[in-house]
Amino acid sequence: MNSDIEGLGAVEIATAVRAGRLSAVRIAGAALTRIERLNGSLNAFRVVLPERVLAEAAAVDQALRSGVDPGPLAGVPYGLKDLFDVEGLPTAAGSKIGVEGPPATRDAVLAARMRAAGAVLLGVQVMDEYAYGFTTQNAHFGTVANPHDPERTAGGSSGGSAAAVAAGLGALALASDTNGSIRVPASFCGLFGLKPTFGRLPRTGSFPFVFDLDHLGPLARSVGDLALAYDALQGYDAGDPACVDRPAEPVGLEFASTPLRVGVLGGWFHDMAAGAARDAVAAAAEALKARKRVELHGAEAVRSAAFLITAASGANLHRRNLAERPQDFDPATRGRLLAGALLPADAVIQAQRVRRRFYEEALGLFGDFDLLLAPATPVPAPRHDESTIELAGQSVATRPNLGALTQPISAIGLPVLAAPMQAGSGLPIGVQLIAPPWREDLAFAAAARLEAAGLSHSKAVGP
Repeated sequence: MNSDIEGLGAVEIATAVRAGRLSAVRIAGAALTRIERLNGSLNAFRVVLPERVLAEAAAVDQALRSGVDPGPLAGVPYGLKDLFDVEGLPTAAGSKIGVEGPPATRDAVLAARMRAAGAVLLGVQVMDEYAYGFTTQNAHFGTVANPHDPERTAGGSSGGSAAAVAAGLGALALASDTNGSIRVPASFCGLFGLKPTFGRLPRTGSFPFVFDLDHLGPLARSVGDLALAYDALQGYDAGDPACVDRPAEPVGLEFASTPLRVGVLGGWFHDMAAGAARDAVAAAAEALKARKRVELHGAEAVRSAAFLITAASGANLHRRNLAERPQDFDPATRGRLLAGALLPADAVIQAQRVRRRFYEEALGLFGDFDLLLAPATPVPAPRHDESTIELAGQSVATRPNLGALTQPISAIGLPVLAAPMQAGSGLPIGVQLIAPPWREDLAFAAAARLEAAGLSHSKAVGP
């Protein structure tokens, strides 16, 4: 029977495999069985790689028999968002054009690090085309369902990755976050997700979206699992010009217990949050002894700047295909990119200046606080057909406003850990734990306290 191991997390799996209590091949087989049973309704994986996962699992078991340490993620099954290079597969990035491209000749750097740490790759996961969306409703590969309620969105653009982890189709996933594409799905699917400091993890071997804003990071069902993956991923790589050459700073599994000075972001981050999001922040603030509300005054402006930079950069990247193959784009993506192509250069220059001012304003707050607390999404996961939501007393378009609270922080590259809370509706909703540059450890410490208090928790959903 596999039911006893299908819901195990990364720390549990690696511990059991390294101790010889479970084989990596058995874990891999159980993961493949669960994918076969549930992926048809969730649409989380675009491609499953049974031969590869079983071969990698067998290599882990053989290493153990030979007395060789297979790594800290020994036997842990995981998935990749469909913008990571996987040797032998075209890197589709959620697009029809990408599927028709040449196969990758090697794995992305972070995928190679996962393999070196003993993890085994299950396959690649459905995403919004070219990562340009918040709902993972893909015209080419279908809509991803939320495991908590299939009628609701799993978020985006990393919706397939989040849905897979939430449903127990693997213990971990690697995804990307440009404007909130890790944190929004984490919030909707009830997961822990990390957007590290910009430049912390190399993007080498991943399909780009916006050079100035793209981050890569993990999704998991526990703080310990997230930390285990994050530590395995750290390290400089010259293939990404934005990657900063600094020593790895592992957070480990023993999280700091020293007091944290936590400020609760008000203003934009309060006004653009509905009741469930505000309640989640209030509960987290109480647990973290956060008594003071502070404001980042430029949040609305920098969100607008992020929209401009995203559209212009994306349009520039896809300029040739927009001219030569416009019919092969998802219509929604094509419209956004064409609008970006029409932006004047001075608008983009001004947007970059707004980013810099907002970054300096945010850094000023860290003189008084170790962390800032905010909602991750304005609402819990909306229904697939829900075209508007109510925010700040107004009816606004759903899709672009799901990232209203993540975009300002993405724009300035700060490390953020999304932690799952519970909405009154029974659906999950996340909070953002925002740390100073290079201090991911502080966000992990706060998330661990929320988890230990029973406020922030996640388990595999589904039969």
